Amino acid sequence: DPTFPNTPDDVLRIRTKNMINLLSVNSCDVGVSPTAWQKSLYPKEYQDKISVIHEGVNADIVKPNLKAELTLPNGKTLTAKDKVITFGVRNLEPYRGFHVFMHAVEEICKRQKDCHIVIFGGDGVSYGRKPTNGKTYKQMLLEKVNIDESRVHFMGRLPYQEYLKVLQISSAHVYLTVPFVLSWSVIEAMAAECLVIASDTPPVKEVIEHGKTGLLVDFFSVTEIADAVDKAFKNAKSLKKLRSAARKFIIENYTADQSIKQYEALIGVEGANKQDVDSI
Repeated sequence: DPTFPNTPDDVLRIRTKNMINLLSVNSCDVGVSPTAWQKSLYPKEYQDKISVIHEGVNADIVKPNLKAELTLPNGKTLTAKDKVITFGVRNLEPYRGFHVFMHAVEEICKRQKDCHIVIFGGDGVSYGRKPTNGKTYKQMLLEKVNIDESRVHFMGRLPYQEYLKVLQISSAHVYLTVPFVLSWSVIEAMAAECLVIASDTPPVKEVIEHGKTGLLVDFFSVTEIADAVDKAFKNAKSLKKLRSAARKFIIENYTADQSIKQYEALIGVEGANKQDVDSI
């Protein structure tokens, strides 16, 4: 990312972190990777012992709910009938494209005069490095962009049920990430039948096929993100098939029940009773 380039210290820090994985994969009998892309990054001599099994999500809990209502910090209530763009991660940081999204928000606010943008996530750092100026990334970005603060709502970290409401009222859910571990949130957004606008980066493309289960955009392109949001509102009816296809894809490939069965097969406990599995 040219906005936040790696320093020599970052390169050494990453290499040091990789040592832990290298020692582990060298010592283990069997490894598990949640995505094929992550598996592909291991040295080839170790890949044969690594199985691709995602943890999965509970699609019986994470599902559409047209009656969902979300109360904002200002007291206003939003429903699925409103024009709502959603964005959320554990922490609002560059690894998850927060800086790009905030510039897109500025453009979206200019184009869509009656939409609301709901952003959830903490002000810390989960994966990258902390800003050196003592500010949070949110503070830094709010100083750089011109947005309609009456329509951009920062929710902070949410209880799970409130987080689900955000997904259930979403008209378009934006998910941006550098090539990195895939967030559970994008899997859950698809399970909730969100129209996901996601970055065209690995391993996102393992779950989203452009025009089939979501819309893919260039990670760095503010214009592409804003154009996709325009499309989501203009073609809402015709894009319903993408929402349905997204949930269908998750149910067929990424449920927690399927993951448990894959783990049972991997460790040789197919047919074991629940007590046996819980004790492993």
